Amino acid sequence: MMRGAVRALIPAAVAALALAGCSSSSGGGDGADPGKNGDSAPSEAAGNAAGNAAAAKGVTLGGAGSPCELPVTFDLAADWKPQAVTVEPGSDLAALGEQGPVTMVCEVDAKPAGNIGYLRVWQGKASSDTPRAVLEAFVKADPDAGGATYTEAEAGQLPAAEVGYTVSGELLDEPKTEHAFAVTTPEGPVVVHLGGLDSQEHREMLPAYELAKKTLKLG
Repeated sequence: MMRGAVRALIPAAVAALALAGCSSSSGGGDGADPGKNGDSAPSEAAGNAAGNAAAAKGVTLGGAGSPCELPVTFDLAADWKPQAVTVEPGSDLAALGEQGPVTMVCEVDAKPAGNIGYLRVWQGKASSDTPRAVLEAFVKADPDAGGATYTEAEAGQLPAAEVGYTVSGELLDEPKTEHAFAVTTPEGPVVVHLGGLDSQEHREMLPAYELAKKTLKLG
């Protein structure tokens, strides 16, 4: 189904705790609902942490010949390792690689850079949906997320929507923070999501997420 299919698509909490750290592939709750965790400002706190450090640039992802060919390109943090993901429709694991209107197409492993988590890229079919609508549908499709706070943003020079939220689960000691942003392209919407083993790992990886958002361009 994909290179590293089972590792890539095991649910977040299990992968994080049992396999040294995949995070859940994304969000939860709906746009206006403060969420079941009652935390309405994870984006602000995490954004402040991200502003305290800048990620050293590694390779550029998304162009022809890169590990993941995408409708967009962006810079990865140094030592983060990308891998293409192919989700086979109708397979046993397909549901874990699909979330709302988008399907996972790439994951970037932070472990070689010293953190436990992934930056994951999801892509959907071309539509008239706005970045905000795509992101809300993406987050709503995760039943374990809450406290979603949406903002209008820019990814490179493209209009974007961004969300910060928390994810809870039976295997988590406490809710953990996650972030995602979405843009639309002629080939369909793209969602870039950052999870992590826990909120501390997430904060440490935020500079890599911010680097991706800052450098994003149409492919």
